[in-house]
Amino acid sequence: MAYNSLEACLLDLEKTGQLIRIKEEVDPYLELAAIHLRVYEAGGPALLFENVKGSKYRAASNIFGTLERSKYIFRDTLASVQQLIELKNDPIKAIKHPINNFSTALAALKALPLKDPFSKPVLFEEINITDIPQIQHWVKDGGAFVTLPQVYTEDIDKPGIMNANLGMYRIQLSGNEYEINKEIGLHYQLHRGIGVHQNKANKKGQPLKVSIFVGGPPSHSVAAVMPLPEGISEMTFAGVLGGRRFRYTYIDGYCVSTDADFVITGEVYPNDNKPEGPFGDHLGYYSLTHPFPVMKVHKVFAKKNAIWPFTVVGRPPQEDTSFGQLIHEIAGGAIPNEIPGLKEVHAVDAAGVHPLLLAVGSERYTPYMPTKQPAELLTIANHVLGTGQLSLAKFLFITADDDNKVTTHNIPAYLQYVLERIDWRRDVHFYTNTTIDTLDYSGNGLNMGSKVVFAAYGNKIRTLCTRVPEVLSDINFGFRNPKLVLPGIIAMEGDKFKGYEENKMDRTGMNLQHSSTIENLSEVALIVLCDDANFVAETLNNFLWVTFTRCNPSHDIFGIDTFTENKHWGCNGPLIIDARIKPHHAPPLEKDPSTEKNIQRLFEKGGSLYRI
Repeated sequence: MAYNSLEACLLDLEKTGQLIRIKEEVDPYLELAAIHLRVYEAGGPALLFENVKGSKYRAASNIFGTLERSKYIFRDTLASVQQLIELKNDPIKAIKHPINNFSTALAALKALPLKDPFSKPVLFEEINITDIPQIQHWVKDGGAFVTLPQVYTEDIDKPGIMNANLGMYRIQLSGNEYEINKEIGLHYQLHRGIGVHQNKANKKGQPLKVSIFVGGPPSHSVAAVMPLPEGISEMTFAGVLGGRRFRYTYIDGYCVSTDADFVITGEVYPNDNKPEGPFGDHLGYYSLTHPFPVMKVHKVFAKKNAIWPFTVVGRPPQEDTSFGQLIHEIAGGAIPNEIPGLKEVHAVDAAGVHPLLLAVGSERYTPYMPTKQPAELLTIANHVLGTGQLSLAKFLFITADDDNKVTTHNIPAYLQYVLERIDWRRDVHFYTNTTIDTLDYSGNGLNMGSKVVFAAYGNKIRTLCTRVPEVLSDINFGFRNPKLVLPGIIAMEGDKFKGYEENKMDRTGMNLQHSSTIENLSEVALIVLCDDANFVAETLNNFLWVTFTRCNPSHDIFGIDTFTENKHWGCNGPLIIDARIKPHHAPPLEKDPSTEKNIQRLFEKGGSLYRI
């Protein structure tokens, strides 16, 4: 179904029991977010809040809360989009089967944006920023934020919609030093198209015109997060996925989506930054306050009966997980086709996406050699770490399987396969003093940290333990409470981390030289030092979240019986990851008890969400 508005989509979901209306008054300060989180955790429906305190506008959330619901929304176009991507990867297929691919060619006609001479839908009224639902998600957030924005900018050297960028970059509406109704914050991270546009505008000393679309057909929101190649307009993808051309016009020199529910226009001036944040983000921690561009508001528009869509991010999985699943459903085979030898790649959502990447590649370089060891895998790893947002990966595990049985999507089996084969003496490859995800505070500064590649290939070299070896309890390592997480992986608790100078003693204590001890740990591949071993060992998601969000590889990886040879680091015993909370880490997100108590009224008998 080609939805021409957000409301058309919500009404369709309601007809099939996939949406609930909430008629009770709900406070945008913490309550909207808390309700969303509880419903999402229960696998519940989309939500339409009809009575938002302090605003005349309705709000909607959890629209993409499950992959099944997302696939339902795009049920009439998903196959065509997948086929278009397949044809791009294999253009000969279109020539061989022109009849079979005719419908796909017709779908592609929807890609061309349509300049709309009728701008009344979105220009029904001009409003202020404060008229918008002021949704604050977490207690320590710096103010109200837009969490489903479509931020539109154009290339100052190649103006026009076909060279434009549409991205989902968070917007701070209030708080900090922003002048109410006159300024808002624009936060964007590394490897984003808007950065290219702002850089070009800055060099010419000109402001960058920015349009923020909120709402509209759901395909527009998905287009804003779709990792398209540079130079391909997201608006073309929105048209194909939505089955309806992206409609737009220009007002005062700003591009305006005429299908959007809200549009905010304004300018970003060179070197004009203000503090933005904190914000409870998708790694499960607060991203802290930092200077980011400030946008001078020009005009704000709302359509008649506009609906304000939002989502809530926090410790994964959350609704943005479903975005990721949908993207993989649409273009899962595209990235492997772009990187020779790569068969699979999986950005692990439970670890915050960018901190952990799992990959399966090929190993074809030296079939004549009797010893199997990574070669082509290292070439592929370098290619992965130089490709788009994959380059933000902090931990990259990569392996090859001659029998094509291993998959990145069975994480326990994948890790077991790798840990049975990895040789910590040769297979650890560090990238120090490099860029990492803006939201990752495990490094030594904003966007600054390190990466590591674990490349494993060959025959099995160890059998992994399925219980805690006695030596870990009997010998005083300076750590305690060993718990089995997965085969070959042990979590152990340490004292509170004080600093890297003090931590040298910890490293010395674990760097045992006794060969007998190493032999007793021969079935242990990985030891995770943490603050709470019971928590880490309780679930797979707990292990993934703690281990890979709280470690800066160059600073927090060491091992038993380590060595450095010609600048290559390795260890003869198990590898150790220090995943304790460090003083410079951002605080983890925690729900507000009083808010949880307040929203209980909606989930009790007589409330809109009773039975969820």
